[in-house]
Order: sequence, then structure tokens, then C-alpha cells
Amino acid sequence: MEKEAFEGWLESVSTSFLALNDHQRNQSLDRLISLSGAAQLRHLSNGLEALLKRDFLRLLPLELAFYLLRWLDPQTLLTCCLVCKQWNKVINTCTEVWQGVCRDLGWRIDDSIQDAVHWKRVYLKAKLRMKQLKEEDAFETSSLIGHSARVYALYYKDGLLCTGSDDLSAKLWDVRTGQCIYGIQTHTCATVKFDEQKLVTGSFDNTIACWEWSTGAKIQQFRGHTGAVFSVDYNDELDTLVSGSADFTVKVWALSAGACLNTLTGHTEWVTKVLLQESKVESMMHSPGDYILLSADKYEIKVWPIGREINCKCLKTLSVSEDRSVCLQPRLQFDGRYIVCSSDLGVYQWDFASFDVLRVIRLQQDPASASLLSFGKVFALLFDNHHLYVMDLRTEAITGRWPLPAYRKSKRGSSFLPGITSWLNGFDGKNDSGLVFATSMPDHSIHLVLWKENG
Repeated sequence: MEKEAFEGWLESVSTSFLALNDHQRNQSLDRLISLSGAAQLRHLSNGLEALLKRDFLRLLPLELAFYLLRWLDPQTLLTCCLVCKQWNKVINTCTEVWQGVCRDLGWRIDDSIQDAVHWKRVYLKAKLRMKQLKEEDAFETSSLIGHSARVYALYYKDGLLCTGSDDLSAKLWDVRTGQCIYGIQTHTCATVKFDEQKLVTGSFDNTIACWEWSTGAKIQQFRGHTGAVFSVDYNDELDTLVSGSADFTVKVWALSAGACLNTLTGHTEWVTKVLLQESKVESMMHSPGDYILLSADKYEIKVWPIGREINCKCLKTLSVSEDRSVCLQPRLQFDGRYIVCSSDLGVYQWDFASFDVLRVIRLQQDPASASLLSFGKVFALLFDNHHLYVMDLRTEAITGRWPLPAYRKSKRGSSFLPGITSWLNGFDGKNDSGLVFATSMPDHSIHLVLWKENG
């Protein structure tokens, strides 16, 4: 057929085709397909693929493609990477998408790193770590053996664990190797705190002592309490030591001279915890940079200014029940912005600027009897008589657990502690390592729970 005649025929057929209903059009196409040969069917297939299978990632501007990808869950994103090289390339350049899924898993995001492939790798590592937590496969255990009597006091700092015992000794351990670095003769320790040069101990003999690690010599002694000393804290820059005792008092001492500067009264129970911390917020009672002392007993938390005046006034008293029907548990945390404490009703968080209760986490279900070990921005570490728990604070759901042996119980909370806690503010790929939890055991050993290396 001549070209001009063909074009006329094609125009007539097209006009007639448009006049048909859908059913008639389908019948017409079926007839044409049945009359077509291999060349026509191949041409039809290529044309239909371009019309029906449009690659939106290829056709859309990158900004729109990235916007759509943000709505996909991580597993779908990984599946999309397998569609073709072009899709894999586009998805692997979308930094915000991979940062977002890492953030959802509780990972800390460094916005200065804009390499999408880096964040994709971080996501895969994060996913593995969260899977290990869920399957009780994230941790491993070890023991420290060396004391010959009950271990009452534990303190952890920078990979080192200090233990104080009824055997009249204190030991400093390298958690990674399990080796004892120092062992010195002391009094019976109810509480310990240390740095590179010295060890400060509070004792059941009502005294506090400062010891030199390298020689084991007692370099200072603090006398004045009439009951056991359950908690100590100090600051070298302020040359100040604070202590809480079974005599219901808190004392402020000159660290270098050993002299008592102040005795703070008002507690009506054993003072089981004292914390010395710099304020990071402004209020009518304090300013950023002011040093604050917190002291806690069975029912109350008291907030004091640190000064050398004799008649020091309590700034605020916090409690969870006015009639003292609810007890506080011996875990107190203060970072200069928030005060966190566990109670029989749950975990309470106060704003330090206003002293308002910001949050109460009530453990209604398993683990209803758990106590707080440490509280972060993303996760909290809890424990009870049988398990260690990791809670996602964004959902208040338990995301992981680990079985614990029959450890030694302590009403004062001195015989167990958390290890590295920076991961509670979000994982960063490096802080999920080292010590998670330590507790003393009935056989006088120390049971350690450590992060398993993340493959």
C-alpha cells in the first residue's frame, strides 16, 4: 500500500477505534494481536514497557525522589536497592533517609558526616545490635575474683572498677583484662569513689578516709559522723567532699584539710546518696555554673547550695508522696538539668529549673518490679532480681533483656552499678562496648555484664 493511501487508511481506522466502547476496543486489539507476527509482538512489548513501567526514580528530580524515599521503611529501602543499579545508586546517595532510619533505632547522628553509604552501613550495624538485644545475644559475662569477704561498695570510671570489701581492702580492676591493678588495706568500705591518684572511702566505722593508690597510704581522714557513711562525692576543683550517713546528716568537708565545714540537717532517715554537680540551668534559686548538692533518703531528695556558710538552707525537697507511703529506691541521677530517681511507683524525672515533674514511667507490666540503674535521652537501663532490661524511652517498651544470677541484694544500692552509660543517650557505633553492669556475688566475686562485640 502506498504511503499516502496507508496514512488515509490509518486515520480512518483510528477514528473508528475511538468511536468504540472499551469492550469493542479490547476485542479489536485481541484480533490484531492474533494476526501479528514476532516482529509486531516484540514492538508491542517494548512500547508497553515504556508506557506501563515508568521508572519514577529515574524520571523525578532527586529532591522529589528523596522525599518519596523517606516514607519507606528500612527493609523496603534495602529491597529497593536490589531493583537495579540506578535505584541502588539513588538510594545510596540519600543521606537524610539513612540518617533518619538510624535515628529511629536510637543511633546518635553526626550531621557533619554527609556520606549516605556510611549511614547505610551504620544502619545495618544498628539493626544487628537491636536484633541481638531482642534475642538476648548482645551481652556476655565474666567475673572478678580476689576478695575474701563480702563486697559492699562498687564504683566505675573509664574502664576501671573499684571494689570495697569486708576483708578490709579495696581493689582497682581493669574491666577489659580482669586484672587487679591496685590492692590496698583499708577499713570496711560502705562506699567508694576514686580518680587516678586517690581513693575516697566511707565506712561502717563512721569515718571517711582518703588513700593514695600508688603507696596505699592514708593521706586524710574525716571524723564527725555518728553513724555509718553510706555515700561520698567530691570535687578537686572546689576542694570539697560531701558525705551522707546513717546519722541522718549530710556533711561538707574541706577535701585537702579534712575539716568539717558544714553539717546539713533535715533528713529523718538514713542518707543513702549524695551527689555534687554543677547546675546547667537558670532558676530563681540557682544559676548555670553554681555547684549543687543533692542528698536522698528513703522518702525525700533534698537540694542544697554548696557554700561555706554555717546556716545553709535547703533549696527544695522532692518526694513522690506527701504521706511517705511511697519509698524512693537508692538510685539517684543528676546531670545539672534533670533529676531522675526510681520509686515503688515508677521512674520520676524532675526539671531542675522549675522542679516540676516532667515524666513518670509506671512499670505496669513485665518488669513491674524493676528498679532504675541509669536513665538517658533514648534508653534506660533497669533490673530486677532475675534480669537486666533495656527500655526504649520513646515508646517505654522493653527492647532487650539479659538474665542475672542470684546476686547479693543491697537496700542501699551500693553493691551493684551500671557501667558505661553514654549509649543510653543514643548509640554511636563505638559506645556499645565495655561494661554494662556489675554486681557483687554471695561468693565474694564480682559478676560483670559486658557488651559483646558487634559483628
